Amino acid sequence: MSKTVLITGSSSGIGKATAIFFADQGWNVIATMRTPQNETELTLLNNVSVTALDVLDPESIEKTVREGIERFGKIDVLVNNAGYGAYGPLEVFERESIIRQFNTNVIGLLDVTKAVLPHFRANKDGIIINVSSMGGRLTFPFGALYHGTKFAVEGISESLNFEVATFGGKVKIIEPGATATDFAGRSFDFKNDENLTEYQGLMKKLFDLMESLGANSFPPEVVAQKIYEAATDGTDQLRYAATPDAIALLEKRNNESDAVFIADMKKQFGL
Repeated sequence: MSKTVLITGSSSGIGKATAIFFADQGWNVIATMRTPQNETELTLLNNVSVTALDVLDPESIEKTVREGIERFGKIDVLVNNAGYGAYGPLEVFERESIIRQFNTNVIGLLDVTKAVLPHFRANKDGIIINVSSMGGRLTFPFGALYHGTKFAVEGISESLNFEVATFGGKVKIIEPGATATDFAGRSFDFKNDENLTEYQGLMKKLFDLMESLGANSFPPEVVAQKIYEAATDGTDQLRYAATPDAIALLEKRNNESDAVFIADMKKQFGL
């Protein structure tokens, strides 16, 4: 019997590449997104169910999980991928934007996970794969909101791993680096105020770095393959650095003290 994976944020980027990759391996895929009526590629795949799910809408979450189980009999893996990045000086973000960033990247992930957990517990198995970022263990300037959410995902995942182990479940964390997605487009909430002159020199350096990372980014299929590895390798490995740049930077972060690593980062940003 084919296994089933539920993936959030499947309309583009890592989520879409992951849905296609799992489907190619013979899995049933519940590919969720806010506007499934706009999807044209995944709908052509026989073993893919394109479904409306907004991580900010608990009713849509419960409905998708229920109908997915009814259709395929069982969900074996949950991939929490939906999210976006808010970048800019903290003082320019209105409270509404701050709440939206955490609601989407953290509360939404928790709500989807909570909806699937009773099913996993009843089956005494199930794998939760949370797409974090190398930015869940290191930071860049002006990412207090985004990095805050990804650090939260790391902590949630590590702690939840103990809980689900009581019934045979597992939690995995995927940490991509620069990936050729629309992260800097529609998945990017950037705010700035040029009147805050103190920040503008550092802002330019951040944009130079992001431009460099974008020019050397990796295709989302690389991350999709790492997600599939996490779902199928049968190990208790918790974290998976997903792209070569993430592997290198996270190794550096692990091997250096806070003082050394942060001093080096500040030097790169001219601080």
